[in-house]
Amino acid sequence: VQLQASGGGSVQAGDSLRLSCAASGRTYSSHVMGWFRQAPRKDREFVALISWGAGHTMYADSVKGRFTISRDSAKNTVYLQMNGLEPEDTAVYYCARGRYRVRDPTEYDYWGQGTQVTVSS
Repeated sequence: VQLQASGGGSVQAGDSLRLSCAASGRTYSSHVMGWFRQAPRKDREFVALISWGAGHTMYADSVKGRFTISRDSAKNTVYLQMNGLEPEDTAVYYCARGRYRVRDPTEYDYWGQGTQVTVSS
């Protein structure tokens, strides 16, 4: 399985971005796709997840109401729509595939290469 993240960029506070994560290889309804982010000198942190099958979602409190995760099963792609971006959202964003709806990044076994998001005030 390979995950290809894209869509990052440099924006102003209040702007929007949509990240994409294209998965090659077979995905199953039992799989979970997560978005994580890592800012300089900080640990990788959970952002959002979605289950391939039922579409159950979960969000970090810091992004709830601003970010929306979705999936297109036909395209094997997961999206992260980010609205109302804040400078604190600046980080490298990673997509990952796991088997459980958990926030712990160590529970995810496949990772994309990351895409940089920079938000200026």
